[in-house]
Amino acid sequence: MSKLALIRIIWVFLLTILIVITITLPNSVRAQDERVTVRLDGRALFRVSAVDNTKASDRARQIERRMNRLLENPTAISPPQIETSQDKQQRVITSVGVPIVTLTTTDAQDNLTTVDALAIQWSQAINAALKRASQRRLSPWGRFVAEVQASVETAFGRLIESAITIIPRAIAAILVIGLFWAIATFIRWLMRIIFRHIVEDLTVENLIKQVAYYAVWTLGLIVALDAFGFDPQAVATGLGLTSLALGFALKDIISNFISGMLILVLRPFELGDQIVVGETEGNVERIELRATQLRTYDGRVVLIPNAEVFTSRIINNTAAPIRRSSVELFIGYDSDLQQVVTVLKNAAQATQEVLDEPGVSVRIRDLGQDDVVVETRFWTDSRRSDFVATTSAVRQAIVVALKEANIGLPDPDVRILVPRHPQKWQAAFGLKDSDTTSS
Repeated sequence: MSKLALIRIIWVFLLTILIVITITLPNSVRAQDERVTVRLDGRALFRVSAVDNTKASDRARQIERRMNRLLENPTAISPPQIETSQDKQQRVITSVGVPIVTLTTTDAQDNLTTVDALAIQWSQAINAALKRASQRRLSPWGRFVAEVQASVETAFGRLIESAITIIPRAIAAILVIGLFWAIATFIRWLMRIIFRHIVEDLTVENLIKQVAYYAVWTLGLIVALDAFGFDPQAVATGLGLTSLALGFALKDIISNFISGMLILVLRPFELGDQIVVGETEGNVERIELRATQLRTYDGRVVLIPNAEVFTSRIINNTAAPIRRSSVELFIGYDSDLQQVVTVLKNAAQATQEVLDEPGVSVRIRDLGQDDVVVETRFWTDSRRSDFVATTSAVRQAIVVALKEANIGLPDPDVRILVPRHPQKWQAAFGLKDSDTTSS
């Protein structure tokens, strides 16, 4: 089975897992429609939902403002009346000719009753609340105390109501995230066990594991948002409206993520390769979606952002299994160059890790003023440990072979001689310590 066919099979497997998880999600984590409580003097009367283009919170505040306006003249308040709209579908509760709330069939459906029954229920609640509130506002001082107390009770009532609504959803969202974290961890562990026997390419294995892991995580976040009460479509729309600001804020993160995906798909290098990125050289240990981890040859760990890796010039020393190395040395003009070439070629070829094919070659690199520059080229394993060790062994073999062939290396023209007994040399030339110091 080819690698391409294997990758296709694995992708189908991942998509099947995601579809099964999506279909089997319980409906209990779906967010319910928002409903807001209408309050008067801090006491809850009934709950309303959104109607047409009016949000539930705006509708509740509008009803509260109308009742508070009626309380500005508490002596003129009359019992609420129920009126029928022209289309016979809605009921309007009024007081002193002022409409307080309009009931729709949606309200009746939300409360599992009929429009008429709900209108009677709400009118009775409004009548009792207005009577109680008007009694507290018969005097200026009573009105002041009632307004202050109502504001405090309303604030605490809404806080408790929000807590009762939000805390269970938050717990549900946390449980969903924990569940999907466990699923993602299990899938990654299972893939590691399975692919260890069917996939030899570590880079392909790493790509598939990461895509599966983050795909499950993404699905889990969407479900958690839904469980918390957010509409995923509305969240996506909101993100689209703020895409410009998010683009600037998350520019580096998105760039590294996309670069990581491209590196894993295009594969300019693989796990275990020895590469050079800028001034950093080392073994590729991990290719994450944010950064690539290298371990330098002195044991340090370097994390390079994927955007920098993808846009930089990369030298892959182990892309090919073999690699050429060379050793330069200086030979005097008095040496037999033909003999030197033969000795160097035989010495390098006899080294244990030097490959027979391609064979060793010797080149005259340059003719200097005092010596000849000779380069010995040979091929060995591309791994750095073998490459460096073999180059060192070739240098040792060349030195031993030149000595055995009585081929001397050039000596410097200028030498610094340090006498072993400086006092004797001073006496021979008639010098004293004072003369030496002054000179």
